[in-house]
Amino acid sequence: MIKLRSLNSRQAAVAMLAILVLLVSGLGIVSAQDADEITITHAQGETVVPLNPETVLTFDLASLSTLHALGVEVAGVPDFALPETLEQYASDDYLKIGSLFEPDYEAVAAADADLIIVAARSAAVYPELSAIAPTIDLTADNSDFLASNFHNAEILGQIFGKEEEAAALIEEITASVEVVQEAAAEAGTALIVMVNGGEVTAYGTGSRFGWIHDELGFTPVIEDIEEATHGEAISFEFILEANPDWLIVIDRDVAVGEDSEAAVNVLDNELVAQTTAWQNEQVINLTPSNWYIVMGGLGAIQEMVDEVGIALGVVTEEAE
Repeated sequence: MIKLRSLNSRQAAVAMLAILVLLVSGLGIVSAQDADEITITHAQGETVVPLNPETVLTFDLASLSTLHALGVEVAGVPDFALPETLEQYASDDYLKIGSLFEPDYEAVAAADADLIIVAARSAAVYPELSAIAPTIDLTADNSDFLASNFHNAEILGQIFGKEEEAAALIEEITASVEVVQEAAAEAGTALIVMVNGGEVTAYGTGSRFGWIHDELGFTPVIEDIEEATHGEAISFEFILEANPDWLIVIDRDVAVGEDSEAAVNVLDNELVAQTTAWQNEQVINLTPSNWYIVMGGLGAIQEMVDEVGIALGVVTEEAE
């Protein structure tokens, strides 16, 4: 220990400065260590995550869409048919870490990941994955779809130092949404349906596709559709009785790669043909991979909003 009393004033000052330098240096080490990490609050708690993690595995395709839009590399993705905008990740350059639901734990462990992302379909395996590497659950809230997805994008922006890029993309999407909202408000009523193996189910507000009503502004033709993961089963008679001005269609079979009759052919019958939507050619066949498989993320959301905008005539094909 330095005894200041035995030193003259100049020596004492130098000694004190040395002590301060040591203290500041020590604090600097702590600060630098802290600056390398960030605590993320997510759907299943809090996780300390390294900033700019090098080896990233994502089971969540919405997060993959956002990371791709932000220019962030990932190391591993689920082994699943990906939409055209993400098809590069199907190559052998990217580790295949399991399905959308079930991890290949050996592949995950061997990857020595710095960050694992789960959501929705893979959320149930969060406890197992979090024991392997820092894991966050970015499950979006369907009842507040855009805000929830934007929040998740902001989280990823913070982790990877892409806050400004995320904010710019969010601003672009918001502007596109406002254009679609204005047109949808005047477009009349809409019914969202999914065709799966020849069966038809309907979706309303608050459902996985409900943001078409809640945030893009289409008026639901039926208010009390049951909120279920795979919709409420309906008949062709139901569609005719509801008689929407717009029929918005998701073909699940195409989304999951099943060989079955196309949704448009299933709906092409004498009952549905009597609806205002069919007679006025106001049937929107949405891109199944984005709407059913990816379900979110900045890149996919921009494409989804543009797709609806094109159908309403307020977005050009070139803008998509």
